[in-house]
Amino acid sequence: MSVRRVALLTAGGFAPCLSSAVGGLIERYTELDPEIEIIAYQYGYHGLLTGTKVVVDAETRAKAGILHRFGGSPIGNSRVKLTNAADCVRRGLVQEGQDPLQVAAEQLKADGVDVLHTIGGDDTNTTAADLAAYLEENGYHLTVVGLPKTIDNDVVPIKQSLGAWTAAEEAAGFAAHVIGEHRSGPRMLIVHEVMGRHCGWLTAAAARKYREWLDLQDWVPSIGLSKERWDVHAVFLPELALDIDGEAARLRTIMDEQGNVNIFLSEGAGMHEIVAQLEAAGETVERDPFGHVKLDTINPGQWFAKQFAEKLGAEKVMVQKSGYYSRAAAANAEDLRLIKSMTDLAVECALRGDSGVIGHDEEDGDRLKAIAFPRIAGGKPFDVSQPWFGDLLAGIGQPLVTAQA
Repeated sequence: MSVRRVALLTAGGFAPCLSSAVGGLIERYTELDPEIEIIAYQYGYHGLLTGTKVVVDAETRAKAGILHRFGGSPIGNSRVKLTNAADCVRRGLVQEGQDPLQVAAEQLKADGVDVLHTIGGDDTNTTAADLAAYLEENGYHLTVVGLPKTIDNDVVPIKQSLGAWTAAEEAAGFAAHVIGEHRSGPRMLIVHEVMGRHCGWLTAAAARKYREWLDLQDWVPSIGLSKERWDVHAVFLPELALDIDGEAARLRTIMDEQGNVNIFLSEGAGMHEIVAQLEAAGETVERDPFGHVKLDTINPGQWFAKQFAEKLGAEKVMVQKSGYYSRAAAANAEDLRLIKSMTDLAVECALRGDSGVIGHDEEDGDRLKAIAFPRIAGGKPFDVSQPWFGDLLAGIGQPLVTAQA
């Protein structure tokens, strides 16, 4: 297959992989065939609809390695759903009566794009597949090779999404500072709210990383600096049953004995209960263009803190969210290695004309390959039966009860 022009875009929320993935793709194309032109649509599908793009010039190619040192996305993100025409019209991205999918496809055709690399979650990548299908039906062949980006690590059937390892590590570091507040008042309740709408992997992985850090520290319990006070005392995930009274009784004992309780909370834990409570009270629950509940408007951390504060006899309550701190971090060494392997394969597949999303296929022996778009889906639940998670809960004295039980 002859490739003359490649386009890149990043979309959805940030993850600690976007800048590095963009840099990795530019580096690999430059190594293999510097004659291939590279353009980047600004702010994801927003830029594709408006035709806003930049050309990757010689200076950018020469300095692409610098992008590995930064978080965020140098080419910009947005949350634009091409099948939500009303939202695209409201935002001025298309005209009334226009089909955003068709507008985007025609822009790719007008720009002479042979390969589109999408770096995003399931919505981003499956939308790109829809664009390719539309163009194919209209006599224009487009190869689409996606990279899986989500700190929730919840893309089916991909074993490990880019940026998730870094996000867990950053959330653990964030927690160390927040939990350091536990002696700022007697009977302190601290809730560390972690991103994760449907999947609790990030919360669990962050708690695991944090406890690994605890194991490396020295303590002086005689003055009050004890591992027990700094420890995680509860981990609440969407995949676990929500037993507020039972957990409150367990945590009340901890509060009475040591004067503080530290909770790691996935923002999606108890979401259905929270939304039902708000709607029953006549409140309107806001949703984004994808139909997802805007979690920042319902404040799960505050809701949980309110439920537990009285039951634990807390005199002071602190709720802190690590999401925005974590998701725009630069990729760590572990993620950089994963990004390198995936971007190299993405370019190889693109030059062969093989479309799909790059990832280790859990349904094919964890083999790294281009996974067909129809198999890509979001909302993969965290497998709470994994031994390391069972060990985590056992270590903090929390029973393992799944939401289905």
